[in-house]
Amino acid sequence: MISSVITPKQLTGQEQTHLIEFAPNRLLHKQVVKDFTALQLAAKQQGFTLHIASAFRSFERQLQIWNNKYSGRVAILDKNEVALDCKQTNKITETEKLYQLLHWSALPATSRHHWGTDIDVYDPTLLPLGQSLQLQKSEYLSGGYFAELNEWLTNNMQAFGFYRPYQNYQGGVAEEPWHISYFPIAEKCLPLLDETLIADTINKASIQGKSLILQQLPIIYKQYICNINQRK
Repeated sequence: MISSVITPKQLTGQEQTHLIEFAPNRLLHKQVVKDFTALQLAAKQQGFTLHIASAFRSFERQLQIWNNKYSGRVAILDKNEVALDCKQTNKITETEKLYQLLHWSALPATSRHHWGTDIDVYDPTLLPLGQSLQLQKSEYLSGGYFAELNEWLTNNMQAFGFYRPYQNYQGGVAEEPWHISYFPIAEKCLPLLDETLIADTINKASIQGKSLILQQLPIIYKQYICNINQRK
């Protein structure tokens, strides 16, 4: 039953009753805390300081991110993690802009961060002096300063129930090596997030590109929500 895992309001980031404060301004699903704590401890024993960059994200926060990017107040990144300038953005269609945005940013109501099961992680002790966290692939892949942490997570996180839903790019959301998900809960949440619930939530929101989003929702749902890497 849906109530035993997460309700529609919780699923879309509009309620927080399924969450607990794990660290200042970092909320997790209550059933994730034990295993994430164990993962942190195991990482510490190997010399890593596993911190949360982002955990739960509310619908309102995701809406703000979306509207800022859609309106041009914040730059949209291309698939090479390069910011598109105004001239480039003006040359593409609204539909092209929509999918450029979806490559890196989840549509409000559909972010896995709403569930409290999905966490962006890093090690602050590995950041070079004066360098701020970017959450870009170059930081995590070969030669990046989080590469060893990334490899350790690949080899060990499944023992604690975690996996990467965006391990590899497969035509939807970008590869996100920093994004880990708690499989026992997340696998139950995803099937509950259907197109009707998303459309209803979007319809009630002050969201940029609403009519285009609703028109394109069947494609968005298939390509950017359901199209994830499977746990091995």
